[in-house]
Amino acid sequence: MSKLIGILSDTHSCWDDKFSRYFAGCDEIWHCGDIGDYSIVERLQEIAPVVRAVCGNIDHGMVRHRCSESLIFETEGVKVWLTHIAGYPGKYAPGAAKVIAENNIKLLVCGHSHILKVMPDPKFNLLHINPGAAGHHGWQRERTIIRLTIDQGRPSQLEVITLNPKTAS
Repeated sequence: MSKLIGILSDTHSCWDDKFSRYFAGCDEIWHCGDIGDYSIVERLQEIAPVVRAVCGNIDHGMVRHRCSESLIFETEGVKVWLTHIAGYPGKYAPGAAKVIAENNIKLLVCGHSHILKVMPDPKFNLLHINPGAAGHHGWQRERTIIRLTIDQGRPSQLEVITLNPKTAS
């Protein structure tokens, strides 16, 4: 069995109808924080049966009340850590390497930097994914989201989707 996953981060309260188009048919959607308004999560829940979301450093109110700062879970045989701030291979945030090692994480999904990064970490034998920013707030020039399949314990068919250039905020 396999799962199709939609991944986004740093919406900063920005909804784009393209989320519905690109995430249609996904089994799960993961939001890596800086959601902004909780209505973003509610609208994502209309697209996919499972929405996993964590809060980020700009989140407050309902988002902070309903979303934890970090989720560690297993799906299709892959141990996943979904968080907002984790850094990246070779430059992890303080404490991140410990969480990775202690939990045998094989897929690290985070946001915060607004920088799209997909890279392996041979030290921990994991795949690191930062989908970039899906919202308009921030310095990124392009807004991006990701789709990937998790099949038989392995991420595969990863697709980066550029929504469109950022408009002024």
